[in-house]
Amino acid sequence: MTHTEHNPGPAEQDTTSGDVIPFRQAVRAWFGISLQTFGGPAGQIAVMQRTLVEEKRWIGQQRFNHALNYCMLLPGPEAQQLAIYVGWLLNGTRGGLVAGTLFVLPGMLALLVLSAVYVLWQDTTAVTALFAGIAPAVLAIVAQAVIRVAKRSLTHPVFVVVAIAAFSALALFGVPFPVVVAVAALVGWAVYKLAPHVLKAGNGHGGDGGPAPLIPDDALHHARASWRSAGKILAVGLVAWWLPVAAVALFLGTDSVFTTQGLFFSGTALVTFGGAYAVLAFVAQRAVETYAWLSPGEMVRGLALAESTPGPLIMVVQFVAFLGAYRDPGALTPWAGALLGALLTTWVTFVPCFLFIFLGAPYVEKLRHNTAITAALTGITAAVVGVIANLALYFAQHTLFERTFTWAWGPFTVQLPELGTLNAIALTITGAALVMTFVLKWPMLRILGICALLGMGTALLP
Repeated sequence: MTHTEHNPGPAEQDTTSGDVIPFRQAVRAWFGISLQTFGGPAGQIAVMQRTLVEEKRWIGQQRFNHALNYCMLLPGPEAQQLAIYVGWLLNGTRGGLVAGTLFVLPGMLALLVLSAVYVLWQDTTAVTALFAGIAPAVLAIVAQAVIRVAKRSLTHPVFVVVAIAAFSALALFGVPFPVVVAVAALVGWAVYKLAPHVLKAGNGHGGDGGPAPLIPDDALHHARASWRSAGKILAVGLVAWWLPVAAVALFLGTDSVFTTQGLFFSGTALVTFGGAYAVLAFVAQRAVETYAWLSPGEMVRGLALAESTPGPLIMVVQFVAFLGAYRDPGALTPWAGALLGALLTTWVTFVPCFLFIFLGAPYVEKLRHNTAITAALTGITAAVVGVIANLALYFAQHTLFERTFTWAWGPFTVQLPELGTLNAIALTITGAALVMTFVLKWPMLRILGICALLGMGTALLP
């Protein structure tokens, strides 16, 4: 396809180049998205939903949901994996590489700078003030995303029940995330067997009256899935993943902090089902108590820094590795060790995401017209609405209140805010963000900018 400045139509996607849109246009779009990915997975999915599905119309709602369903089944940050998947759909392998890399690059660079600032001055007041403004803006954006995704995905009362059940299982009973996804898939399959008309009611690309998306919901991807191509992807991916770990083990010793971090965070990348929140307790326990890379208070401050920067929340592992390597650099200088530890940890955390998507996406695409599997994924789609709502609730509690506590009664376990710790400033900025989002309908970047300025202004208050 010749790269022109117009948006090509859906029929143009099956071309030899594999580009649905001009590559430079896609790079600009992913760079813009990368600067807006605050607020954990809920906020990041909201940004992509709004930009790719609703504004640019590059991908249909069902296609977006299908990709998200697959990413929810994988270990690692699902929002970054979703970016890789959609980037692959739009521009092939190079599109996935660019989308996934840009998704984490701004946050990685920002957290590197903030980690160095913390080591030098132990003071993050300005960052905290900035986040005090950005977090309420993200909260409004996430609320909008939950409503929009629910309207488009919950096409039948059965799926509304699944979404509510998924939210309740996570928020009230602490059911493990993989169990919620598995049950939702079984419900979707059962609906296909017992009441197939329920699934037919949800066909279409959203029914919002807008122009057709460039990647329609009913079109198959042109990429061919084969064992030969999968073998090549697996070989290249494993070499890219493990070569840096082998290099630090060879040159700096198998007992160095760098080898330990490379192995530990490589293992962590394989067990982070359900997003960063599900694995942070494990990382904190091992990093603080087993390896003594940092103190409990520093782990909390690192989490706050990760939440204040764009990109996946699991990026907090970079802060953990930075401090651990700075304090035990071996033969290197503290600053060189900190940089190496941070970069190595980031590498082994996110490279597996590319491997999972490039390996699995061609097969997942071929299964899109398999009715039984599509039905199971439809059940997962409904559960994902509940998952995003649960993440939004978690984010809201930690944005509007200073402290929370765990309340347990029988089988119920609920995380509740301490009402006396309500942050009046955060509540005020959240109210302003909700007005700008739902009433004034301002662009996202404008809302983020205004709220960031309001947050910085709070640093001037006594």
